[in-house]
Amino acid sequence: MLTIEEIKKIDSKSMYSVYDNWPKIAEESYSKKIPKLDIKDINHVVFAGMGGSGAIGDIFSSILSKSQIHVSIVKGYHLPKTINDRTLVVCTSISGETNETLSILENYKNSEGKFIAFSSGGKMEDYSKKNNIDFYKIKKEHSPRASFLGFLYSTLNVLEEIIPINESEVKESVSHLVQTKNKIDTHSLNAENEALKLANWIKNIPIIYYPWGLQSAAIRFKNSMQENSKKHVLFEDVIEASHNGIVSWEKSSNIQPILMQGKDDHFKTRERWKIFKEFFTERNIDYQEIFSVDSNILSKLVCLVYTLDMTSLYNAVIEKIDPTPVTSIDFIKNRL
Repeated sequence: MLTIEEIKKIDSKSMYSVYDNWPKIAEESYSKKIPKLDIKDINHVVFAGMGGSGAIGDIFSSILSKSQIHVSIVKGYHLPKTINDRTLVVCTSISGETNETLSILENYKNSEGKFIAFSSGGKMEDYSKKNNIDFYKIKKEHSPRASFLGFLYSTLNVLEEIIPINESEVKESVSHLVQTKNKIDTHSLNAENEALKLANWIKNIPIIYYPWGLQSAAIRFKNSMQENSKKHVLFEDVIEASHNGIVSWEKSSNIQPILMQGKDDHFKTRERWKIFKEFFTERNIDYQEIFSVDSNILSKLVCLVYTLDMTSLYNAVIEKIDPTPVTSIDFIKNRL
């Protein structure tokens, strides 16, 4: 079993200590007295961001999926052509230096949309202040990916008027985060730690199957495993995979399937999970399951993200990989 001494030895920048503190960071970020966005008649929200910042938009897309607000996710340089005076463009760059997101923000002068920006400073802060764009400076915790929850709950705080999540649901999500922490953080390095068990099981390339409503948690798992554990990761919608991806299991593979399930998945989706498990069992394919908490959509997503981010950290340490350095990303950024 992994020990805290091993974690401290491999995790050179103590990323684990930020993850251990995620519920507190979430609560403080949502409770902080910062100006709410005073905006009316919005029917389209664009979330622009890359990497950990982009994952925030993915979460909001899931939250808003049953509302009357259309959501666009931009992970690149171009805004949708459907932007008008009822569009809110939310630009997030935790570092404040992300070229793609800065290019989106620079559309401010030629657009009818309302723009706001979140970062820990950098060029995004400078540009926003020079152009009178509503800017929110949020503390970076260790790294962009480790800052995810602080930025997510800060954004919830600011966008309170247009996000269909009320204060009691946010507080409920924090309560569930605390409960999750008590089971998976570095003070619980035992056989009951779900994140640690999954980290020990992942030896090769994981593929995570998910229902549509939990897609954002699957995307985040891919990102965090790639950055922390330096592993290739696949992800597929379980319904779509039933029409194509399942065929790839007809030949032997070192891919490892993880079935990420919601507590209240559609009854036809639950049927699909049952069939998938039967299929894997008949072919002696080892798989793992992970379940959301039984609560609102925000709680489901953040607790899944929390568990799977800890999985990525533990997996890195088990394989003696320092989770913090991302030299490949630096290689690309230095040449842009």
